[in-house]
Amino acid sequence: MHLRFDGKVALVTGGSRGIGRAAAATLAASGAKVMIVARKEDSLRATAAALEGDIAWHATNAADAEGAEAAVEATLARFGRLDVLVNNVSTNPYFGSLMEIDVERARRTVEVNQWAMVMWSQLAWRLWMREHGGRIVNVSSVGAFVPEPNIGWYNGTKAAIIQLTRQMAQELAPGVTVNCVAPGIIKTDMSRALWEGHEDALSATVPAKRLGRPDDVSAAIAFLASDQAAYVTGQTLTIDGGITLGDGLVSGELA
Repeated sequence: MHLRFDGKVALVTGGSRGIGRAAAATLAASGAKVMIVARKEDSLRATAAALEGDIAWHATNAADAEGAEAAVEATLARFGRLDVLVNNVSTNPYFGSLMEIDVERARRTVEVNQWAMVMWSQLAWRLWMREHGGRIVNVSSVGAFVPEPNIGWYNGTKAAIIQLTRQMAQELAPGVTVNCVAPGIIKTDMSRALWEGHEDALSATVPAKRLGRPDDVSAAIAFLASDQAAYVTGQTLTIDGGITLGDGLVSGELA
């Protein structure tokens, strides 16, 4: 399947590294003009310079309402449209039992992982997609499917993304499709503590016998964002090398 995004514009949150960077690269290589959003200007500037294609950047905290609106408006001002929104940004400031989590870190996780996804989708809808249609792709995690030690709150927000994807798909049809990807153990900076130093042993527990790469996820994102997926909405595609075929996950943050 040859996916092309010529004449299309995409916005990717958390676009300076990991899965977000890979999604931006894949979409740009397929003809899209891309706006990447993250907190740090230096990382955004370096990513935009390193990737091929027409890529702009905007620095903001993903949970900041004014910054998010400014980013969407900057996308429309620069490129004239917004066809694809990839809600990829994520955070996990707490590691431990639900019985010990404090309100500030609990709130921060929900704001970035769960609320920001809805807020950015609202902005894309109101400022462009309601009148012109579009594609929204959300990034969850296989941690949404099973309990795990120490990251239950994070996984709860990832489970919420799956349900909210279904809800938005129903509300925004027929003009906008809303789908989700649930990555497993992907080699990103965010999951480095899980795999670094014991990648071979961890890979042996995965049916695919390797860890995932950001490109594995970005290819699925591109499909769900494409015209070929026009009849797919409200769905979650698991990209985990088969790890959820067994009795559960390994441990720790996966996506």
